[in-house]
Amino acid sequence: MDSPHAPRPARPALTQLRLPAFRAHRGTVLPLGPVTFFTGPSGSGKSSAVQAYEALALLGAGAAVGSAFPDPAGCVPEGTAADAQGRRGFRIGCTADGPAGPVRLDLAVQAEPEPRIVSERLTDADGRVLLATAPHDPRRRTVRAEWLTAGPAPGAREARVTRESLPDDLLGTALLPLRVAGRTDGQRRVLAAAEQVVLALRSVFPCEPRPDRMRAPVEPGDGRLRRGCENLAEVLHRTRADCARRHARLAAAARAGCAGPVRDVGVERLADGRVRAVLDRGAGASRRGTPLERLGDGELRYLALALVLLTGPRVLAVDQAVEVPGALQTLTVLADGFDRDLDARQARELAGLAALICAEGHMRLVGTAGEAVAGAVRGREGVTVVDLGP
Repeated sequence: MDSPHAPRPARPALTQLRLPAFRAHRGTVLPLGPVTFFTGPSGSGKSSAVQAYEALALLGAGAAVGSAFPDPAGCVPEGTAADAQGRRGFRIGCTADGPAGPVRLDLAVQAEPEPRIVSERLTDADGRVLLATAPHDPRRRTVRAEWLTAGPAPGAREARVTRESLPDDLLGTALLPLRVAGRTDGQRRVLAAAEQVVLALRSVFPCEPRPDRMRAPVEPGDGRLRRGCENLAEVLHRTRADCARRHARLAAAARAGCAGPVRDVGVERLADGRVRAVLDRGAGASRRGTPLERLGDGELRYLALALVLLTGPRVLAVDQAVEVPGALQTLTVLADGFDRDLDARQARELAGLAALICAEGHMRLVGTAGEAVAGAVRGREGVTVVDLGP
């Protein structure tokens, strides 16, 4: 256990993902660092781990359990038998570290006959249960919730708690900041822990670059990069003017990962008002540059992921906690298939860029990757490689 005198991280972040019973996972505990890569053979549960992280993030942002788990029956481990009432489910959890110390969140989710959160437990670093929920009437879509109010009264053994019904399709932890007054020491402990977990979960950007959608010119919009990166050209149009330093780093990344000479990454406005991205090949090359639609899938995915790493939440389409200063938030990028379509050089360059960016503290990366990437960064400071093989 950490020393009580050890400094706590200022920005809340997930440091552990637990999958006691989720898809192919049973009793799986996954450590999370500034950069985390899950690696292992096909079927080892790499993508399932990223999906679990995203589902928790959605719950933390206030999504209903059916939205966080679109296929709840598919999350139940194979071979799980139904009980006498035909109910089956799965379990999932995480630890968020921050100023309040490591706080555990553990959930039991019923998948059938309908999705609902049947049990939720929030626990602080001392093992004190701050929130616990349990079903009390299967005919009602609520759970009985108890959260810490104050220490034991004189002569009593148990701490005082507040009891209330909460909806069974929402994360109770995310509801506590709206229901706990914060007048007692116990209530303040509950609030600090709940806010830390929610803040650690909310700022997440699942990134799945789709080269087949990135080649067409796009209409200028709000300049916020979408999950599939299909509006890459529009975002480049904005970021090139907003931050010259970051754009210079993107151009350097393009030189390192794209074939042929690259002087810059630019944007060309077409006659119909749309924009498309181009690689400036430098002196002696075509004055118009090379449109990105001519690049291969690997180069497009490489540029998209580099852009994601070099920008921030104001550029990415993420759900931020607007009530909390940006300096206290950490953006987590989820990249299932981080090295898909990349050659060995591109994968090493991108993984190295991720390690450098995430070392600055404002961004984290959780992704899946093959052994080529895992081996290239294994042992590097700030990088956690989790092998899910046998």
